[in-house]
Amino acid sequence: MDNKKKYIFDNPRNIKRLLHFLYGSCALLLALDFVIHRHVIHRWENLWGFYPLYGFVGCVVLVLVATWMRTFLMRPEDYYASEGKADFDEKPSPDDKHNANIGGHDVDD
Repeated sequence: MDNKKKYIFDNPRNIKRLLHFLYGSCALLLALDFVIHRHVIHRWENLWGFYPLYGFVGCVVLVLVATWMRTFLMRPEDYYASEGKADFDEKPSPDDKHNANIGGHDVDD
């Protein structure tokens, strides 16, 4: 009694079909590169395989820049969980008028 919902990519056969479709599309686009006349602005756009090479280099540069940015943008795993924890640990006293409106946002209190 397996009532789990099956998705299209749960079947390895469908994944192979998709990969064959993508490989075929790449081969067709490569063949069309020899047939279709492109109106280019720069001379290097006439080079065979310029656009795939340009896209590949762009993706590699994007990954390298993202890896470099990760060094100073990355936060600890519990960054957001511990951000306001000190503020909500202690409850305000009922006679404290200044902190009367400050309280935790926990539903279970």
